[in-house]
Amino acid sequence: MACDTGAKPIAQKKEIINNDEIIEKKEIKMSSSLVLRKAPEFKMEAYDAKTGHYTEVNSEDYKGKWHVVCFYPADFTFVCPTEIAAMNAKYDEFQELGVEILAVSTDTKFSHKRFVETEPILKGLKLTIGADPTGEVSRNFGVMIEEQGVALRGRFLINPEGTVVAQEVQAPMVGRNVHEFLRQVRAWQHAEKTGEVCPAGWTPGKKTLPVNTDAEQMTGRVGDYITIEEIMS
Repeated sequence: MACDTGAKPIAQKKEIINNDEIIEKKEIKMSSSLVLRKAPEFKMEAYDAKTGHYTEVNSEDYKGKWHVVCFYPADFTFVCPTEIAAMNAKYDEFQELGVEILAVSTDTKFSHKRFVETEPILKGLKLTIGADPTGEVSRNFGVMIEEQGVALRGRFLINPEGTVVAQEVQAPMVGRNVHEFLRQVRAWQHAEKTGEVCPAGWTPGKKTLPVNTDAEQMTGRVGDYITIEEIMS
């Protein structure tokens, strides 16, 4: 897919059964990525650290909003609280961008509450943590480690139309970079608002590529618009 197209969901193929029943056909060979697909729907019990109370979260709650669903392996582990704390440290910046954050693991809401209350690095946490003890939500997002009953580190950025525009999935041993994720959010919001595309490492104030107005002239001549020095600065 060309890099100058919008984030529109890829439609699943359908087939006709008995001439009158139309169902979705699951292809045998299908990308494991959710990017450019509608985000899976979900409903979960959760712990709202901001209020200190149990609650319920539903994918409908995030309809029409930028949001991130961020899976982590487990409470009371080692890398996980550092990631949660890092996201929380940038919570106000995400809010300024209109981005809601939902953390998720396969622990229960009771575990989440105790985890937040006892882990020093999570003091002052404002995030909501979804409880997925059956693994259903993790499985639907493609991050479930069945043999261990926990989720991979999976982070999914979803636009207001409900389409996944970015995902990052990695093994549990290494934590993710919240600064880079925040940069991606800003870049995606700028691209969707302006129709321009953002080169590698783009941050607000740096050059974009105006393919929405100069695509023909730019083809094969990107280096006339931007230099590697500008990209790496």
